[in-house]
Amino acid sequence: MSSVPELLSPAGSLDAVRAAIANGADAIYLGALRYNARDEGAQLSLDEVGEACRMAHERGRRIYLTLNILLKPRELRDALLFLGAATDRGVDAVIVQDIGLVRLIRAVYPELEIHGSTQMTVHDVSGARVVRDLGVERVVLARENTIEDVRAIREAVSDLGLETFVHGALCISYSGQCYMSGMISERSANRGSCAQSCRKDYVLRDLADDSVLDSGFLISARDLAAHDHLADIADAGVGCLKVEGRKKKPEYVATVTKAYRTWLDRLEQGDRAAPDVAEVQPLVQIFSRGFTGGMYGGRQGRDYVTRDQPDNRGVPIGVVVGSDGQSVLIDATVPIQKGDGLGFEPPEGVREVSRGFLVQGVRTISESGGVTRLAVRSNARIPAGWHALRTSNPKLLEQARASYASLPTTVRERRVRLDVRLFGRAGSPLKAVASADNESVEVRSELPLVPAERRALSVQVLREQLGRLGETPFVLGSLDDAGLSAGLFIPVSELNHLRQQIADELLVRRDWALQAKAAEREALVDAALSAVEGGAAAVSSRHEEAIRDSEHLTNERQFTLTAEVHSLDDARAAAASGATEIVFDPFLRHPMPPASRLRALAQQLEESGVKLRLRTPTIVRPEERRSLDKWLALDLPILTGHLGLLGELASEGRDVAADYAVNCFNSHTAFELFRLGARRITLSVELTAGEMADVVRPWAGAGFDALIFGRPEGMTIEHCVLSAAFDREPTTCRDLCVQKHPNVELTDPAGYSFPVATDSACRNRLLHSRPVEGSEYIPQLWNSGIRDYRMVFNVPNDNVAAITAAYRDSLGVLAGENAIGGETVRSATGNSFTRGHFARAV
Repeated sequence: MSSVPELLSPAGSLDAVRAAIANGADAIYLGALRYNARDEGAQLSLDEVGEACRMAHERGRRIYLTLNILLKPRELRDALLFLGAATDRGVDAVIVQDIGLVRLIRAVYPELEIHGSTQMTVHDVSGARVVRDLGVERVVLARENTIEDVRAIREAVSDLGLETFVHGALCISYSGQCYMSGMISERSANRGSCAQSCRKDYVLRDLADDSVLDSGFLISARDLAAHDHLADIADAGVGCLKVEGRKKKPEYVATVTKAYRTWLDRLEQGDRAAPDVAEVQPLVQIFSRGFTGGMYGGRQGRDYVTRDQPDNRGVPIGVVVGSDGQSVLIDATVPIQKGDGLGFEPPEGVREVSRGFLVQGVRTISESGGVTRLAVRSNARIPAGWHALRTSNPKLLEQARASYASLPTTVRERRVRLDVRLFGRAGSPLKAVASADNESVEVRSELPLVPAERRALSVQVLREQLGRLGETPFVLGSLDDAGLSAGLFIPVSELNHLRQQIADELLVRRDWALQAKAAEREALVDAALSAVEGGAAAVSSRHEEAIRDSEHLTNERQFTLTAEVHSLDDARAAAASGATEIVFDPFLRHPMPPASRLRALAQQLEESGVKLRLRTPTIVRPEERRSLDKWLALDLPILTGHLGLLGELASEGRDVAADYAVNCFNSHTAFELFRLGARRITLSVELTAGEMADVVRPWAGAGFDALIFGRPEGMTIEHCVLSAAFDREPTTCRDLCVQKHPNVELTDPAGYSFPVATDSACRNRLLHSRPVEGSEYIPQLWNSGIRDYRMVFNVPNDNVAAITAAYRDSLGVLAGENAIGGETVRSATGNSFTRGHFARAV
């Protein structure tokens, strides 16, 4: 049998660390103060991190620090120094999303273990290979992977550690591919500030007739509970099972950790049986939006999302049958006690808000057939037919708290062992040689030692006086008086003065050492950061010819204007209106055009001096690679947001450009992308114009694209809202998206509508509600050296010809060309647009 994976629990507080350790976690992951993907209420101080490490290491456990957000150029130095402060306190590994930061950590802290965050969206073999080659030792796989996917990755990349989530909240979007939160609220999910756009109430409409196809919490995923799949996950080669929940309370951490520890211990003993319903009930009770086993056993349908409400549901206990004076009558299948929290949900089809209250009193009216009619005292009026749930159970919470009550509750100041050797004889000063933290000092008393008249110096007296180190960071260790003659005396005041001298001089030495260490670390960090300048020159030199050829940067053409389209007609319209390159996405919607037509289009465009580039999906699970290979066989230049495909295809000599989904947020990430072989990089759509200038500065803008028009893909979702609306089996219902409802959108409570494209793999791509329009920032981007600009046309009836011509005109003026004199960009796009993040930082 395969070895039992490590159990990794979350902690957003020191109490949660205690809860995880006490209940059997092998390791704990946590964030500290800055640069981690939980920006509110789940961060420890550095001193608390030190205490967590002390508690964990004393018990053979490990601590992993989350440094898992995308970093802007001006944040990198502080982030690296901050990481150093955490390593000084004992963290065993760091979890990272930003690929530029990975390489920097490897340069500055070569011994530190690096884990790839799930936000890297590693979901196939090629992605796993790229992160391994970057220096990542373990990667957290995307939560959408099946057991077969995991097995394929394990077999192909055997020297990379694999970690996967088994419990807790799920992102409906592929991890790391969510831009919806940032676009709506300026709170970037990639920067640790997710506004939970997926937890809103949505309406699914058909654009053809504005009919409502579905409504509710349509993209609010249930909570993951993969306890039924533990044996298969272990067999597939996963080395670590992760529990989500750094913002959850310690009682949650204790309860969930205890359950999975029990089941893993059982698995280690050879028992592969899934836990029974009763064993799972504490997990349902402590927090649950309703559970799903996730995608481990295959793609999930309608029941993957909560639909009715996005919050904790609790344990179903019965149904309301009426009222009796000041009491609600419930036919219950589960006992209810005073102090329990109860929630009430309306029956299906009733659009009313859920209600709840705390039980003040309860009495039994009758019992029959396993159902107990209870009168629960409350002033609330709950209609008959509503479902009753127990949302909190004081007994369970008390048990959870008791499990970690014996562990320390306060942060203990780190004390350094101080060893002292004493020397002296009558008539000479008392000499002390003190050592601590690899530093040693020698001090002498001002008064001489004299023969004792009554009480001679003893080890007990010396230890008592020299050990009074009070507020200093030292604690007395060994005391060696072998060099001190017997029968001598010196005043206690002199011993106190000697002790003070020792502490003062050691503190000075320590400060010198700390300053030297800090200076050395800062020099290492600065050297690593500045290395990108020389590296950029080397990369630019190596790819200069390829980049120039790729972008058509000749004397006649000083810029590239790319139009991304998904229809042949739009491709021709964009080319005829001034686009210098066409990116074609045949995967965006059903049905895909025949590959032969794309080959013919490429030849047609080439005759006009326009390049055709194929855009791949960002998500390509192992089972889908064969169908993608048919398109790759066209041998067209490639645009991809899939990091693994970028590395794989570039290594074969293909012309590959990186899409915005690779999350190029800083120059060091750009360097890694160029090093992988990218001919061109589309900058992150979450950067401001000024931040874009910072990123491209080492290359003077060469090789970078800015997305200046169109709707970014806010989410890529394995779940299909259209098939769920009709309760159809996913991937077998293409009549819905091809024939009956080809154009649908989700509308949120604020009235914003998000087009939904069902792609070739039956995934949903949620597009932004309005197109980004960045024409007013083009002069600023131009001054930074950027000469490659991209428009995206991914919804029906985009005004492709007019918008393309307007941007071509705008760029032509900057390039010194004569204006054609057509519409301005704003008049071509109309009033429905957003400036995106060009001026709104995340």
